[in-house]
Amino acid sequence: MVSSNSPRLPRATPACATLSLKLVSAAAVLALVACGSTPLPPWQPPATPAVASRPAAAPAKPAAASVDPVVIQPVTRSGDAPEALPPDGAPYGAAVAARFPDPSIAYSTPGLQTGRTSFSSNTEVSAWLEQLSNHPSRGVHASVLRLGHSQQGKPLEALLLTRASSPDGPTIIATGRPTVLIVAQQHGNEPAGSEAALVVARELAQGLLEPLLDKINVLIVPRANPDGAATDQRATANGIDMNRDHLLLNSPEARALATLTRDYQPTVVMDAHEYTVVGRYLQKFGAIQKFDALLQYAMTANLPEFLTRASEEWYRRPAVAALKVQNLSSEWYYTTSTDIDDHVVSMGGTQPDTGRNVNGLKNTVSMLLETRGVGIGRMHIQRRVHTQVTAMVSMLQSTAARAEQMGQLRSFIDREVSSQACRSQAVVEAGPTSAQYDLTMLNPSTGADKTISVDWNSALELQTLKARPRPCGYWLSAAATAAVDRLQLLGVQVMRVVDAGSVRGELYRATGHSTGARQDVRGSIADAQPVNRVEVELVRSLVDTPQGSYYVPLGQPLGNLVLAALEPDTQNSYFANHILANLSDTARVMAEPTGALEKLP
Repeated sequence: MVSSNSPRLPRATPACATLSLKLVSAAAVLALVACGSTPLPPWQPPATPAVASRPAAAPAKPAAASVDPVVIQPVTRSGDAPEALPPDGAPYGAAVAARFPDPSIAYSTPGLQTGRTSFSSNTEVSAWLEQLSNHPSRGVHASVLRLGHSQQGKPLEALLLTRASSPDGPTIIATGRPTVLIVAQQHGNEPAGSEAALVVARELAQGLLEPLLDKINVLIVPRANPDGAATDQRATANGIDMNRDHLLLNSPEARALATLTRDYQPTVVMDAHEYTVVGRYLQKFGAIQKFDALLQYAMTANLPEFLTRASEEWYRRPAVAALKVQNLSSEWYYTTSTDIDDHVVSMGGTQPDTGRNVNGLKNTVSMLLETRGVGIGRMHIQRRVHTQVTAMVSMLQSTAARAEQMGQLRSFIDREVSSQACRSQAVVEAGPTSAQYDLTMLNPSTGADKTISVDWNSALELQTLKARPRPCGYWLSAAATAAVDRLQLLGVQVMRVVDAGSVRGELYRATGHSTGARQDVRGSIADAQPVNRVEVELVRSLVDTPQGSYYVPLGQPLGNLVLAALEPDTQNSYFANHILANLSDTARVMAEPTGALEKLP
């Protein structure tokens, strides 16, 4: 097998353990080169730091709402941490619970009040954001952005915190400051990230974190799946796992996040989750999950190498260090299937469908954070929130410390991806590398560390399963409006054919066909409809391009995302998932079109 262009990164590289916060301009990016063995092209400073953006309409000014006032108070310190005692019905005993004492910091949100049996409600979350937008610190502009509604009509909202004079996307991009997007509770039964996001929002608006806004803009979506949160279920109201819907965009919740990232072009995205603590891990391994935090950045095919290096050196390692200072343990993100007989452990999915991987293909530093929470109710909630806050603040501080370098890095990567059209190889499908790994868990009786050697699917080095020459772009038929709409939501530039003609290209010819379910490392994906599984061969041809059909160029920053959507013989493609009805609705364009094209609005 041939490795894809996502390099393997060791758990520790002493020479690269820290990068100086004083690095400036090109030197900061060049420092990443020294941290790996793969030769990289020489850095060419961008002529201008700005990146062309898609115009966005300014969000409407939120109407004044009559809400109960939110108690705004800074993070406070308590006395000695209380002894960790499990409540009645806890999934493990006091010996395990003692490994997770409360932090010395106590957090206050509606859902963290003493005596509460439920987490912050959707109404309380909205009220919290509204109150912060009405009473920010001097010099801070806080705006609630209305992103749409969930399947059950609940508002989907983000809080924008900035020093810019206007909350619209073009104004925020024009500041030249990188934007950090924090998304919490895509899975409704994972509440700690949502409570932490409220804390971070408050501290940015009027507290300890407000000075960071001199260097960065921040978007916070504290509850991406309000319907799931209301019923304590993982999926959306109609059973879609929205964190597997970021390429297909079948749910209004995923479409709202796609529109937000398209219009505000964040440089960094943090996706806050929680993971199962007992459940199948106790059944499979006779052990309980240990780590306070699991961290992983985008790991899928065709990721730019500089982006992977920056994610590791500038973000994951500082986050691990910040957690360690707080006596919080961490590990790479990992999961295992719901099949009790399957003992393989995987470093997350490598498919281009999760928020982590799709945002990586949008050329952002995209970090997944998971805390131990699913299946333990409110146990250790202050510690879980403390873990989330610590990691979120680390991401914000890392971005502020490297604001100028991040802007230059993004511009460089955008141009690098755009320049690859019509040349080089593109990885159509990649998978993890099999290895052995010593995974530390907890003895369920004594609470002591228990090391287990497991079969480990490593995503640090991907194996190329299928590759093809990279085309110049893709032709889409006039009937492919559903695909065009989704591509535009993702921020992809699509052109319309003005004058009929033809281009040199490659057609797809099916050599095998079946149906099946979309799968990830956990098993079947929630609410995944049967997909078209097709084997294809490429047939060279002159491709007719009728008036009104479409052309999607790969010479654009999101070219790698286009590849993920339009190569038909993968389980996440638009053809496999019935967004493109026929194999003949698309073709690979192997030479730049010469006919008249117009940009779609």
